[in-house]
Amino acid sequence: MNLSTTIKSIQDIMRKDVGVDGDAQRISQLVWMIFLKIFDDREQELELIEDDYKGPLPESWRWRNWAADPEGMTGEELLGFIDNGLFPGLKELSVSDESDKRALLLREIFKGAYNYMKSGTLIRQVINKLNEIDFNSSEDRHLFGDIYEQILKGLQSAGNAGEYYTPRAVTQFMVDRVDPKLKESFMDPACGTGGFITSAIEHIRNRYVKSVKDEARLQDSVFGVEKKPLPHLLCTTNMLLHGIDVPLQIRHDNTLARPLRSYSKTDRVDVVVTNPPFGGMEEDGIETNFPKKYQTRETADLFLVLIMHILKPKGRAGIVLPDGTLFGEGVKTRIKERLLTECNLHTIVRLPNGVFSPYTGIKTNLLFFQKGKPTKDVWYYEHPYPAGYKSYSKTKPLRIEEFEPEKKWWKKRKENEFAWKVSAKEIEAANYNLDIKNPHVEEEENGDPAEMLTEYRELLADVSQIRDRLKHELMQALEGKK
Repeated sequence: MNLSTTIKSIQDIMRKDVGVDGDAQRISQLVWMIFLKIFDDREQELELIEDDYKGPLPESWRWRNWAADPEGMTGEELLGFIDNGLFPGLKELSVSDESDKRALLLREIFKGAYNYMKSGTLIRQVINKLNEIDFNSSEDRHLFGDIYEQILKGLQSAGNAGEYYTPRAVTQFMVDRVDPKLKESFMDPACGTGGFITSAIEHIRNRYVKSVKDEARLQDSVFGVEKKPLPHLLCTTNMLLHGIDVPLQIRHDNTLARPLRSYSKTDRVDVVVTNPPFGGMEEDGIETNFPKKYQTRETADLFLVLIMHILKPKGRAGIVLPDGTLFGEGVKTRIKERLLTECNLHTIVRLPNGVFSPYTGIKTNLLFFQKGKPTKDVWYYEHPYPAGYKSYSKTKPLRIEEFEPEKKWWKKRKENEFAWKVSAKEIEAANYNLDIKNPHVEEEENGDPAEMLTEYRELLADVSQIRDRLKHELMQALEGKK
């Protein structure tokens, strides 16, 4: 069975349904179904392992009893069951006590989930395709993990939903450099679809987990918070795929909505790695949760203040930030002053354009720091494009192999054509401007006109493709309403 072909055929079926509009809704629709299928497959496994296992769902709501039979409910009967029975029931699922974690997980997940499809017949076709996957099979689960990564990657071209996906190469590199360990707590306070958390799980499991007890410790040591329903559902499903049995520690909430002064010592964590939304503004009033001198509505800046606050002494962090934070003034200056005073900002990796394309073309930076000691020097490393590249794109993404030079340089640091060191005193004298250019590279000229024209034509071609796709989807939607 080719799982990639199965998923593609499911997406093709969904495109025929008038209720599903665009990539983001298709992904959301697919994932709640995948979630229930994985949940039921896991329950069947638990029933074999535990003699007294009792699931949280009424029999009629279990996937095996309404979805598993290829000749089962379809058409209006199936649509009515989902819209009038299953979804309302899951959103109000009774939780007997705090130990009933599976029921609580289901209720939290489906509070923000929707059934977009309007054709029960097409829903049946999708379900039958999903039933070809056995999530209790290690081979199927492993292969599907790779497919799920492709589904998440599809978010990059799904409008604003692209902000929730960080390229796999970036998550792997950052987690590898911060090196979370088994006895440490790991958190992503803006976790999106869970890329950093799953990278941390794989990192810890591959290096430090040696026993069942170690695995149980790992399961209890990773945390995430996401405020939007779609990425929260994607992240929770991602946790299940990565062996986190009941991922209740992935909360559906806005981390910034909690006052900083309410954090106690027990809320502090050892490691934070995150890519907070940048370029956006928080709703009115959120900034009042922060000390007055750091109050701003810019999301990325607030997250930087939050991370410095919630880290334990000697805690480590990696954060993705835009160029604007590095050179910005006012509140940004005061935040950077605190960063260099309270933490050792030891490394900034400067990424080129296109890493987060097509969601955003903003240049980004990877900041690595440890809380507890002031910064003496900041090392910069300018990540170059591979030979022959002028930018990254959907078809030419950043690859993890490209970070090998940084990894080799990391422990034995010397200045070279890509790396340079700046003292904290120099940064302070420059009013905490961290936007320091590579001194080994001459200032670029405006560029070759022929190359610029070629790039412009490529950009126009991309715009034309997007316009044609939107036109096609609009025509499909209009035809479906006739």
